Amino acid sequence: MITPTLELEQSLAAQGYDLVVGFDEVGRGALAGPVMVGCAAIWSRDLTAADDGERLDVPGGWADSKMLTEHRREAIYEELCDWCAAWLSDRPATPNRRVGISHALGVASLRALTQVEHRLGLQLPDTYWLPSGGELAPQATEGRPITVGAILDGPNDYITKTLGTFDAPEVPIPATVTTKVKGDQHCATVATAAVIAKVTRDRLMVELAHSDPRYAPYGWDHNKGYGSAAHRAAIAKHGPTPLHRVSWHLT
Repeated sequence: MITPTLELEQSLAAQGYDLVVGFDEVGRGALAGPVMVGCAAIWSRDLTAADDGERLDVPGGWADSKMLTEHRREAIYEELCDWCAAWLSDRPATPNRRVGISHALGVASLRALTQVEHRLGLQLPDTYWLPSGGELAPQATEGRPITVGAILDGPNDYITKTLGTFDAPEVPIPATVTTKVKGDQHCATVATAAVIAKVTRDRLMVELAHSDPRYAPYGWDHNKGYGSAAHRAAIAKHGPTPLHRVSWHLT
């Protein structure tokens, strides 16, 4: 099993980015339910050894979310949430034939980044903040604005493409995006984002499965909306629900 590292995160920190954010999506291949975006942020300064020799390290015993059992993901969920400086799992707007899934994911990623930056005190586009001595210090202390580097799983940078579109949020500090194929296997922040998003989506699908008797035949509490044989048979017998994906662009 491949274990994620902080190698790419450290490379971005060495390039001068103050905050490094990993992104991943889950649920793209499901037949029902949402696609979700996970976002996990760490401060670059935590990647270098402090005076006491302590620095942020990779949590033990975890890997790409698809390689972990549901029980293992649940077991490490809280630890991973505590490990990063801030995190979010966001559900994108429902993709449709006009915008497609990539645009919906881009909007969700920008929304997640905006909320993560707000949680870290980066709320105003003209007043950026940098961490100093465990506190938040104004820009004047450092003499420059904070910069954000992002790692996005896969080859397609749908985040940058979505910036400035009509339905995209105004991000306090837009990120410079680096794409990484199989980033969820190799990059700790991306793997963290993937696990957080996967657990969040799985929990939602269980809630949906029990929210309406119409959904019971599809077994979402077990298959989480993916195309198991039983799920496909239920669709053939009962037809799709409003939560099934009838058609949309996958790009």
